[in-house]
Amino acid sequence: MDWTKVLARRAGRMKASEIRELLKLLDQPDIISFAGGIPDPTLFPSTAYSDAFAATMADNNGHAALQYSVSEGYRPLREWLVGEMEKIGVPCAVDNIMITSGSQQALDYLGKLMLTENDTAAVMRPTYLGALGAFNAYEPRYIPLDPMSNIDPETLKAEAKAAGGEVKFAYLSADFANPTGETIPREGRERVLDQTEALDCAIIEDGAYQNLRFDGEAIPPILALDIERKGGIENTRTIYCGSFSKTLAPGLRVGWVVAAKPVIDRLVLMKQAADLHSPTLNQIVTNHVARAIFHEHVAKIKAVYASRRDRMIAALEREMPASVSFTRPEGGMFIWLTFDPKLNGAELLAKAVRDEKVAFVPGGAFHADGSGQNTLRLSYSCASDEQIDEGIARIGRILR
Repeated sequence: MDWTKVLARRAGRMKASEIRELLKLLDQPDIISFAGGIPDPTLFPSTAYSDAFAATMADNNGHAALQYSVSEGYRPLREWLVGEMEKIGVPCAVDNIMITSGSQQALDYLGKLMLTENDTAAVMRPTYLGALGAFNAYEPRYIPLDPMSNIDPETLKAEAKAAGGEVKFAYLSADFANPTGETIPREGRERVLDQTEALDCAIIEDGAYQNLRFDGEAIPPILALDIERKGGIENTRTIYCGSFSKTLAPGLRVGWVVAAKPVIDRLVLMKQAADLHSPTLNQIVTNHVARAIFHEHVAKIKAVYASRRDRMIAALEREMPASVSFTRPEGGMFIWLTFDPKLNGAELLAKAVRDEKVAFVPGGAFHADGSGQNTLRLSYSCASDEQIDEGIARIGRILR
């Protein structure tokens, strides 16, 4: 059968993730990989999870954990999240939170909820590849989002209408963004609120790395600033997506969305139609672990990642040609390199794997418009000091 005859047109916009493909390199022992932006598995709190699974299954033989549950998510976990959001300036109620199967599911749901064919989404250049993958299926057009720019909202709205849709949302990660590692200052966050107010569109704030600040002063999330302006979460336009994947363990796929109740109500309907609810067992276990060790564990992994970041920056300063610039993140897992425009990151990767046995992610994949070919992303989260020193030296040789 020719399956292309029965596929929806949007299927043509679904592409393989370059990062998912590059993760296969992690299975090759002779490759030094800075490609996978994943947590170090040796830092997972395995004992805490083992204890939590045992306690969960011992509780009435695990009947509740193995049963269907409500689409909104396990209430005790949502209650814990209410307290955590309060700590970062986001007062909300349990009904403002829905549990998702990782924040990636939240991005897919939000794309489905808001995007009609030819609608416009504003995204950073570069931006998170997984967000583009989630949104692409709903056939939007993209415009660049620059928090520090001056926009002409009427022109942007007219262009969106001429393209056959409306400006629906701005998507960004304000803290230690994937892929650049950069943080948007408070002024930039305020200006994003001004821009979206003028455009009358939503904001999707990806907080996946919110808890991984190593140094510098914490800046309130955009949702917190939105609440300050509007007097309460029910009057805001910002939708916050959080995740336990970077702090506790990604394999259980537990994330959450915080937003005004009308948005949560719509997302709950979507979840009922998609997967009914995120796995009950995973949510109960995550609640156990989060309440027992979350802040202690996050402090532990931050110390390790901060040390690796410092090691990689020192290696870059030592090994990179003068023509190469790179970011200096205050947290997260990534450093972003920009080099001679005549060079191509994808071609460099092929040469690096073949000749130097080192891997990274070419930067073009993170640009909705296909630009950024002279950039690349490095992740230090899973690399040893020795791998960082040797791998960066190899990349330096390639670039020279």
